[in-house]
Amino acid sequence: MTSVPMIAAHELSKVFPLERGLWSALSRKLSGRPPRRVQAVDRVSFEVAPGETVGIVGESGCGKSTLAKMLAGLSGTNGGELLLRGRPLAEVMSDPRQALKVQMIFQDPQSSLNARMKVVDIVGEAPVVHGLIPRAEKEARVRAMLERVGLGPEALHRYPHQFSGGQRQRIGIARALAVEPELLICDESVAALDVSVQAQIINLLMELRRDLGLTMLFISHDLSVIRHICDRVIVMYLGRAVEIAPTDALFADPRHPYTRMLLAGMPRISTERRAFLEVAGEIPSPLAPPAGCHFHPRCQFRTEECLAQRPPLDPVDARRSAACLRWREIG
Repeated sequence: MTSVPMIAAHELSKVFPLERGLWSALSRKLSGRPPRRVQAVDRVSFEVAPGETVGIVGESGCGKSTLAKMLAGLSGTNGGELLLRGRPLAEVMSDPRQALKVQMIFQDPQSSLNARMKVVDIVGEAPVVHGLIPRAEKEARVRAMLERVGLGPEALHRYPHQFSGGQRQRIGIARALAVEPELLICDESVAALDVSVQAQIINLLMELRRDLGLTMLFISHDLSVIRHICDRVIVMYLGRAVEIAPTDALFADPRHPYTRMLLAGMPRISTERRAFLEVAGEIPSPLAPPAGCHFHPRCQFRTEECLAQRPPLDPVDARRSAACLRWREIG
């Protein structure tokens, strides 16, 4: 395996201003208050090796989808560094052919497909426009992509509304594969599907990863899906990465209190008695996150130090890290 990561993110940050325009600026100046903003991603660092599948989990509003859009080049950064195979992502995205190496599969397959286009054009237009194939080979390329994702040639000249949700997601996957990507970013890509269809799409993605050597980022709130498909997991809370670990180690021995809370609430088919980790309160507003450790208002292990100091993402061992000042005591 190459030593150059497919993705390297260092201190990655994203801020969304909540007020724009002259009136808002004038109002802030007269009142003397600072501008309101949301720190959607707060100095997140991680690496993804070629061929690896990494899951990103956390509650709604933790920054998962914002991070996905940044990695796909669909949203800029406000700080930090983002590299794709050792090159700045902005530099990669400035080259249309290289930008094709990163593809995203979206949550809602219906809204992500052009309702006015037939499947042959949805899947085949990008490889033609970017010069990957001549136009005369478009239909053959689309047939091959549809076959790879489990759809027959009868789908070629039909419109998205003529398919089920699972079939539309397969079309979205075929569209991504048609431009020969190296990295697939799946943003809640099975969340809108029935459970039985979810399993089919997950198995398809695992087959594609194996057969094509794809690197994948899988963003989900469903821990059972993450456990099934991912090699490593990044746990996020209020824009920060609080634990990064191999999947087996994370599920067997979580080291951050927030990760323990997530796993304690995970549904299981078992008759054994279970101990649930009590977590008080609700997730704080991202408009006014707590000082120090963002999780401290809900953590039963907090100390005075947790209220004032942001915990670094410290190595727990050679393969994992946790952003908790007390992980040694509670592990």
